[in-house]
Amino acid sequence: MPQLCHWPQEERPREKLLNKGAQSLSDSELLAIFLRTGITGKNVIELSQEIIQHFGSLKSLFAASEPEFCQIKGLGRAKYVQLQACLEMSQRYIGEQIAQQDVMQNPAQVKQYVQSKLMGKPNEVFAAMFLDNQHQVIAFEELFFGTVNASSVHPRVVLQRCLAHNAAAVIVAHNHPSGVAEPSHSDIHITRALKTALDLIDVRLLDHLVVALHQVVSMAERGDV
Repeated sequence: MPQLCHWPQEERPREKLLNKGAQSLSDSELLAIFLRTGITGKNVIELSQEIIQHFGSLKSLFAASEPEFCQIKGLGRAKYVQLQACLEMSQRYIGEQIAQQDVMQNPAQVKQYVQSKLMGKPNEVFAAMFLDNQHQVIAFEELFFGTVNASSVHPRVVLQRCLAHNAAAVIVAHNHPSGVAEPSHSDIHITRALKTALDLIDVRLLDHLVVALHQVVSMAERGDV
């Protein structure tokens, strides 16, 4: 593949983004803009394609640990730091978008935010988004870690955090590191137990989201909340 400087200008990732928008770029083209330069024997597009092939997807690349990231030729600690900063800015941007609105008016954005928080984690994490009477976000907290099941998720802790935040409603979520977002029988049991407990303090359980690498399943949409 020829050097990028020899490509027709309209096919170069940067110019393509400026002319057609970021959504027109492939994963490797987006990564190429982030990397900026290739390595000896590979232009930046070839390097980007090789990196994505190695990790399997952009999301897997984003979830890589520092040692996993830095072992790839053409990457390194400086790029790892830059990537983490970009990811954090993206999460804060999404968080700011949902902070001043009724989250129930934009469930897709809530799914996107929760997925950005939980995707790629190597172990299961159970989190809660605490909301006020207008369904605006008060706080997002990770509460339980490890295998999420009926014995590891304690409703009293969720209730305590709701009371601490003076929350009127809550959306809970957890990830499936397996990559399969289908709720388990244990997930349904946890949801029902939480709803029963939260009803006692007049806090509404609006949803339980199950996050996998490429999908977020709403248990409310399935009728399980």
